[in-house]
Amino acid sequence: MSGYVIRASNITKTYGKYKVLDDLSINIKKGDIYGVIGKNGAGKTTMIRVITGLVIPNNGQVELFGHSEEKEIIKERSRIGTLIESPALYLNMTAGENLELVKIQRGIPGNKCISETLNLVGLKGVEKKKTKNFSLGMKQRLGIAMALLSEPEFLVLDEPMNGLDPIGIKEIRELLLKLNKERGTTILISSHMLSELTHISNRYGFIDNGKLIEEMTANELSNKCRTYLHLKVNDSSDVSVILENEIGIKDFEVFPDNIIRIYDEFDGEKITIALSKHNIGVKEIMQMGESLEDYFTKLVGGEGNE
Repeated sequence: MSGYVIRASNITKTYGKYKVLDDLSINIKKGDIYGVIGKNGAGKTTMIRVITGLVIPNNGQVELFGHSEEKEIIKERSRIGTLIESPALYLNMTAGENLELVKIQRGIPGNKCISETLNLVGLKGVEKKKTKNFSLGMKQRLGIAMALLSEPEFLVLDEPMNGLDPIGIKEIRELLLKLNKERGTTILISSHMLSELTHISNRYGFIDNGKLIEEMTANELSNKCRTYLHLKVNDSSDVSVILENEIGIKDFEVFPDNIIRIYDEFDGEKITIALSKHNIGVKEIMQMGESLEDYFTKLVGGEGNE
């Protein structure tokens, strides 16, 4: 059995002369929380629409749960829950009625799933409230509830944090982590809130101009975006021994030109005093590193349009 939920190979999608996806390939393993990062217009939503069967690509192949034949893929899509852009809600219907429609459309058995799912996304007690009276954040939660109603094995979320306040963002983040840990739900999440993705994703894909330009694990990204204390000294030959034995710093690297990066929790003054006792002069000392936003901006070569 395939260890991948999705394997999309050499996907191209054009609208007239405009190429939205350009020979894009992406693989998502079972159990992943895969964060998709890209500017507006980069192709994120189109890629998601291709994966979920809402858009037919001009070229390329999509394999879902190990199946690539169209009849099998259609069948396997029942195992997917989706929230793409804004949730499609009937505003004059209640939250419960909106979910009842989804329940009927998907053939979901039982009567408790609606109240249980509303409770799961933090909408307990609003089952009979009309959706037109919901805040933007409540509508977003209801959209997530619609995606979760069938307890999908693969959850696809496009900008799920839209309209949520900080508390709501934290609650949805904890919900996604819980689903991934307890149910083994594989999650594909696209968001312009790049720092938020670092709290939940274990793998990342960077998309620009319809191409997957880089892919990495959370550990790889953490190392690239890691904050550290930058030191430049006059002589680094004995620095390793001093840092380890006298200060207790274990996580550091020594580079050419007498440059040291210290990744442990650090006290710059304490380090400077310890080195000076051994006649090691500190020429430069500063905190360095970059955020995910900084790394992304550098990767795609300019300011984002989010």
